[in-house]
Amino acid sequence: MRKSVLRGVGAIAGAAAALAAPLAGSAASATYTVGPISNLSSTSCSGQNAEVEQAADAQRGYVYVVWMGCSKIAFSRSTDGGVSFSPAITVPGSIGSNLNAWDPAVTVAPDGTVYVAFMIDHGSQWYPVVDASFDHGLTFPQVSPLTPPDPKNWGDRDFLAVGPDGTVYVTWDYGPQRTSVTFLCDPSGSCGFATGDLNVVIQRSADRGASWSSMFYVSPGFPASGGDSAPMVIEPSGRIDVLYQGYRITDTTTYAMDPGYSYFTASTDKGTTWSAPVQLGPNSGTMSLSEWWIDGGIGRDAAGNLYAVWDTQGSSDDVGWLSFSSDGGRSWSAPIQAPADRLNVPHLMEVAGGGSGIAYVSWLSSSDPRGYALYLRAFSVTKGWISPPFQVSTQFGDTSVWPGDTTGLSWLGGNRVVASWGSAVDAKNKKGDIYAATVTVQTH
Repeated sequence: MRKSVLRGVGAIAGAAAALAAPLAGSAASATYTVGPISNLSSTSCSGQNAEVEQAADAQRGYVYVVWMGCSKIAFSRSTDGGVSFSPAITVPGSIGSNLNAWDPAVTVAPDGTVYVAFMIDHGSQWYPVVDASFDHGLTFPQVSPLTPPDPKNWGDRDFLAVGPDGTVYVTWDYGPQRTSVTFLCDPSGSCGFATGDLNVVIQRSADRGASWSSMFYVSPGFPASGGDSAPMVIEPSGRIDVLYQGYRITDTTTYAMDPGYSYFTASTDKGTTWSAPVQLGPNSGTMSLSEWWIDGGIGRDAAGNLYAVWDTQGSSDDVGWLSFSSDGGRSWSAPIQAPADRLNVPHLMEVAGGGSGIAYVSWLSSSDPRGYALYLRAFSVTKGWISPPFQVSTQFGDTSVWPGDTTGLSWLGGNRVVASWGSAVDAKNKKGDIYAATVTVQTH
């Protein structure tokens, strides 16, 4: 969602590796070992830090993390599989925006090229910029703006992915008329949308991000489809799988909208055309207009099963969900509750596919009265949840400080994942920092 001001996060790094018991719940059949928790921003980014995303190159042992910080968009990398991280740098092109640069994203190509994207406000236009690194994140010599055709457009949350042939894709939220977009903002969070000509679009690059195609429309109904926030995974065949948030526009003059749902769609022609959207969890609640975090994640395991996570809000509850598909997204399982609680607090959901039939689900939530914490839970398509939720973070974040709208979660191969999150645990200074840690999940 739109963030014109970085509100901040914070935390003090947890140190030694720890083996902890799962949270109360069903009998555990998995144990979680957390490696050293790294503070990526404490020494190299003096200001506030939030809104983290990450990507892993498991074959080469690299983990790449981006976030809003270091004045604009910050980047750090690990060369040892997430055990330790480099000092943060500010990526090129993120300085010079009229407002904050916001909504960072990162991905890594099969050949090791690293791409970082983020949104900027330049002149009267809001649009993504994509940086490319050809030395595993040491430098970013290539900066490519995706300038839209409209003079006063609206733009928001971008996502990146790379196909097996090296084609780079970016989805982003786009509206031709920025004046149609109005916001519902939380004093301790970010913003949702009250109205707007919202759409999900995709652009592609066949030359390692140097040049980009025109827009193709992912959510049906342009120029006011009600679609936004569209993470994706790319199949070995090159098919693009997208999960997006869809709101029904109820008035094409004011662009008022109803609460939203999650939808799945796919493209087999590099994003030019898209399959009819499949609605997930139609009877499991809606996403409220005032929801301020990025809602929805998609993953794919080694066997090709797809996983989707999202969060719904009722009048007195908030529920995080998981659904899976074993037929390429044509049909999806009934939604399965992921967090054990239904408390009326945010649950920022994320998912990563693992080995055959295995997914890892994380969420950042303030369900504990002590504040924000990151939780993890492993799932099997044949057994269901392998354990109760497990708390990864060792300290709690101040709920009055924005933790960002996203978290990071990547599979490292075997039974290891790496997670990243923002949180404000320094109650006195309310300093925002970004954390990352590896987790080994041992099933029994």
